[in-house]
Amino acid sequence: MTKNWDEYHRVEKRALNLFERLGYKVFDINKTMERPARNSEHEVLLLDNLKKGIKRINPWISENNLNKAVNMIRPARIKATNLLEANEIIYERLVKHVSVLQDLGQGKKNQTVKYIDFEDPDNNEFLVMNQYKVKGRENIIPDIVVFINGIPIGVIECKVDTIDEPEEKAIEQLRRYQNIREYDLEEGAEQLFYTNQVLVAAWKDSASASTIGAPARQFKAWKDPYPSTIDNITKLVGEEPTMQDILLYSMFKKERLLDLIQNFIVFEREGNGIVKKLARYQQYRAVCKAVERIKNARKLTERSGTVWHTQGSGKSLTMLFLALKLRRMKELENPTLLIVTDRRDLDEQITGTFKKCGFPNPIRAKSVKDLKEKLRLDAGKTIMTTVQKFQERDNDKYPVLSEDTNIFVMVDEAHRTQYKDLAANMRRALPNACYLGFTGTPIDKKARSTIRTFGTYIDTYTIEESVEDGATLPIFYEARLADLRVEGRDLDKLFDRIFKDYTDEEKQKIKEKHATEKDIAEASSRIEKICLDIIEHYESKIYPFKAQIVTVSREAAAKYKETLDNLNGPESAVIISGDRTDKGLIKKYITTGDERKELIKRFKDYHDSLKFLIVCDMLLTGFDAPVEQVMYLDKPLKEYNLLQAIARVNRRYDNKNFGLVVDYYGVFDHLKEALEIFNKKDIENAVTPVKDEKPRLERNYRGVMRLFDGVNMDNLDQCILAFKEEDQRIKFKNAFKAFARSMDIIMPDPIADPYREDLKKLGKIYKAVRNHYRDKNLNIKGVGDKVKKLIDKHIMATDIKILSEPVSILDEEKFEETINEIRNKETRASEMEHAIRNEISIKIDENPAYYQSLKERLEELIERRKQGMLDFAEQIEEMKEIINDIRNVRSKAERLGLNEKEFALYELLVDELEPYYTEEVADPPVKYNAGKQSRTDIKINEKVKNLAQSLINELEDMAVFEWYKKEIVLKNMRRKIKLSLAGYKEFRNKLDSLTTKIIKLARNILMMML
Repeated sequence: MTKNWDEYHRVEKRALNLFERLGYKVFDINKTMERPARNSEHEVLLLDNLKKGIKRINPWISENNLNKAVNMIRPARIKATNLLEANEIIYERLVKHVSVLQDLGQGKKNQTVKYIDFEDPDNNEFLVMNQYKVKGRENIIPDIVVFINGIPIGVIECKVDTIDEPEEKAIEQLRRYQNIREYDLEEGAEQLFYTNQVLVAAWKDSASASTIGAPARQFKAWKDPYPSTIDNITKLVGEEPTMQDILLYSMFKKERLLDLIQNFIVFEREGNGIVKKLARYQQYRAVCKAVERIKNARKLTERSGTVWHTQGSGKSLTMLFLALKLRRMKELENPTLLIVTDRRDLDEQITGTFKKCGFPNPIRAKSVKDLKEKLRLDAGKTIMTTVQKFQERDNDKYPVLSEDTNIFVMVDEAHRTQYKDLAANMRRALPNACYLGFTGTPIDKKARSTIRTFGTYIDTYTIEESVEDGATLPIFYEARLADLRVEGRDLDKLFDRIFKDYTDEEKQKIKEKHATEKDIAEASSRIEKICLDIIEHYESKIYPFKAQIVTVSREAAAKYKETLDNLNGPESAVIISGDRTDKGLIKKYITTGDERKELIKRFKDYHDSLKFLIVCDMLLTGFDAPVEQVMYLDKPLKEYNLLQAIARVNRRYDNKNFGLVVDYYGVFDHLKEALEIFNKKDIENAVTPVKDEKPRLERNYRGVMRLFDGVNMDNLDQCILAFKEEDQRIKFKNAFKAFARSMDIIMPDPIADPYREDLKKLGKIYKAVRNHYRDKNLNIKGVGDKVKKLIDKHIMATDIKILSEPVSILDEEKFEETINEIRNKETRASEMEHAIRNEISIKIDENPAYYQSLKERLEELIERRKQGMLDFAEQIEEMKEIINDIRNVRSKAERLGLNEKEFALYELLVDELEPYYTEEVADPPVKYNAGKQSRTDIKINEKVKNLAQSLINELEDMAVFEWYKKEIVLKNMRRKIKLSLAGYKEFRNKLDSLTTKIIKLARNILMMML
């Protein structure tokens, strides 16, 4: 590989060049070592740059207040219980500024100090540095750090695009830097992220971005550079831009970056924690377009318009970001914002979103009277209401409440709220307001409603775009139990089928009393057959995800609940409304608002035993439960109602590859008619028959099977050795997962039957290859739970040791048993080699010098075999010696009179002595790593042994609880180590570097004590 194919030349340098063209000061360590000064590598702020920036923006500030302002955002001075809390504190100070007491000629008063000039980008210093080292729990060196006025606000981790899953690896590294990977790990240098606003994973072909604390699934590409164009970027970079170029340009162009930080970041309370959210490209684009329309309108009516962003793509947050933007626009002079929904639960939901995200003082109108008073008197407020409050008794005309032009009405689910008297009342009350409609479903092709009411599209984000971006999942459907479907059937024939066990006389009486489609749908015998099918389908295809059953009536909902319970189905709950007049079954299942909230909370918990919610009309819109994978539909729905209902299953969740709608009513028999009011392009791929996955399944099957051309798939040794090269394992991983996902979508449909046996066989081979090569990248994450269960069940029935989890070479009995089971010598040698590699990778941090020497021995041995100097049998014998040296670490230490911790330090010190003795002394001490050292050798190293013992004892005494987080303890440890080393002339010229190595070693070997 040429040097120009490395990470720096292919990814990092390209990013730095783009920043330079955007007007940033770029400090590339590969071009110059000159960089802005820092007090130490523990300090993440560029203090000189920060002070100059504060003075430039606030020229009146005194030296004393300058230092106060600096300390107010200095990570070491922030009192917080975790990273996100600290980040929120600093974010508030960066965006909303801080105040200090200072006399500017009229006595001491609170004066506002700004860290960033959001109004004048040129009044700020923008710079980037690569390889920016920060010391924390461990040393980290992010590829690129972006600064505004010396404040690190962006971190970009680059990965060369030629490796497997570069995005995943870059995100994992960003999470490690933040110390958020696992609760029991202590790693990274999280203080760098106290001031961070944007995280980027970049790999040349593309890039994705998110915020601190975000899981991998929240990192998304930025596909549209609006309000710029691809042509603008092409001119800037001098060639066709990659997706990496587009993201970096779109998010880090100076004025854009300031806008994103100020107006498009929120902190939302979820449970007991905080989630930081940054706008995605479609949200940013929609807000910018709305603001442009408002600014450029020649008359008041031209300001209004419609935003269509498909269900599940973050529409509520788009409304919030627009509200934040409007609130901060000086030219609007403190506008009144009115947020309108058409249902109480949506009103509560969107009010909750605004409040949880820290929006300043949103207030809910409590009644019709309260709403009128607020609109008359509360200018400049943000008011939340339902459209139903725009009503007037006795057919009176609704009064004009305000003729102010500075009122902005944002209407949620605009397609269903704005075409009747209530909407007319709202427009009469606020004749000069700007009306902005937000809808999660496309506009009907006759434009009879939303567009006519609100104006033309401001922005659209289609179902297909959302799925392609990974914002939502594809929705599939299957129609089941054709004999029981109501829609489109001859009612008499269906009646006779359902009531076939009744006499003609009984049938006639029933028909006289109950003969409508609704009555047929509520028939107990029909519901029982459907429930039997639902239980079987759910347990074989959906579990452990959640399900929703949508029924034709409240009566039917109650019957479904009773029937599921009688059939010992999964735990279910009914969510229906009611009143005192309800009787019988319906009354039994009526719940209060608080009870419904508790049931919904349980349903949203992936681990809770409540698996089914049974509804009639409730929870079909605005209900967001990512754990829901299937909707069992037994109700006639069409047009907007159908699109909104099925979108309940499109939310993303780990190991969830798709959403599914199972149709028992017959809605999808006439899908074209059910959605005929929409343009075909707008609803493309809104919902797809499961059977349409068959061609993709066949392609994916052929793709994975091609990797086994010339390989006997019944010979596990051959299969394992076919993937000894990493690039072949990468191909296997990608091909197998694509095939497995298609199977996840189709099973248990009979279409999948011809591929089941090969899926099980491939799963067995996949796990064997993963275990043999100890390749953690070959995980089965994302293939779907039922595919996992199928593979695991097959493997459990297979009596092959290597299909269980890899056996450690330290488990001598089991390892020998596993090795002896492998008859092929090449496979046996390969198994031993990768077992040794894995053990070294685990142990090397605990004794780096010792295990590095073993690693070098292994590499030399493999090279000799490749050159034909050894055969596999000889390689196996020599590897046995290395295995014995790994197993015998404790006995080696004991023979020296050391414990394992002391031995690790001893080996490190001896390793540092080697260059000294090579240059100064004819007879250097020999490292104790081969089990053959003589008594004389041990004597030569006696002073090193004593030093190792005394240092470990002293460090153990100093290692209080969480000592590695306490700077005063670390400082005392460093002092003690340097004093001890200074007594040996061999170590005096490397005190700093050796002290750092010993502190790192101490962290690894002393953690087990605490």
